[in-house]
Amino acid sequence: MLTLVENHSLPRTAAFFDLDKTVIAKSSTLTFSKSFYQGGLINRRAVLRTAYTQFVYLIGGADHDQTERMRQYLSDLCRGWNVQQVREIVAETLHELIDPIIHDEAASLIEEHHTAGRDVVIVSTSGAEVVEPIGELLGADRVVATRMVVEDGRFTGEIAYYCYGPTKAEAVAELAASEGYDLARCYAYSDSVTDVPMLEAVGHPHAVNPDKGLRREAVARGWPVLAFNRPVRLKQRVPSLSMPPRPYLAVAAAVGAAAATAGLVWYTSRRRAAYARI
Repeated sequence: MLTLVENHSLPRTAAFFDLDKTVIAKSSTLTFSKSFYQGGLINRRAVLRTAYTQFVYLIGGADHDQTERMRQYLSDLCRGWNVQQVREIVAETLHELIDPIIHDEAASLIEEHHTAGRDVVIVSTSGAEVVEPIGELLGADRVVATRMVVEDGRFTGEIAYYCYGPTKAEAVAELAASEGYDLARCYAYSDSVTDVPMLEAVGHPHAVNPDKGLRREAVARGWPVLAFNRPVRLKQRVPSLSMPPRPYLAVAAAVGAAAATAGLVWYTSRRRAAYARI
């Protein structure tokens, strides 16, 4: 058990959590595919493809190229979707789909960090329309997530802010500057080697159910490796987690124009390199 007691005379601290396969057992976005199908947003073929993608993701994780292919697929898939309809579908099915796949160990850590006086921040590559309600369900204080361009109430398929790789670390740094977090005393948790920049940014990085790449990095750097394998509904946990969530603040793309620009430039260069290898 971690010792998480906070000395309130010291600078503020936070715990930064990746979402997919760290706090929850699956991909948050792909989990809603059946609901999107029932809402008429996608067809049966798309449901089958997302189910297969979810399976591959769960079995082997996702390296950079796989993550990029999934991102491109989902960006193309959501082009033209009504944003309000997406939010309504997520709100209506959130407890049914997400509550059962929250890792008990992650929920306990979130509670412990709050008890210690730390803010809890979800930092996810998944879309804000999905991540923000999940963050509220978990009682997170802030959320940083990918945001799509919206015109006339519909997704264009273009990315406004890509919360991935080094951009996550830049968002963490900007939050630290604006909120007064002492990053040397902050915590971070992730399952993916693509989040090494975020883990490097804090004094207490943790690998959770790590993919092969992150496991190698964690062993080489002496980072703790945690195993989360007990998904459980929040209402079935200890009574304190059935209480209303803490005040919740969604951090939009305005988390930093510089971070957004840097992330998109990095993403574009990596994507071009990937295509060059095809």
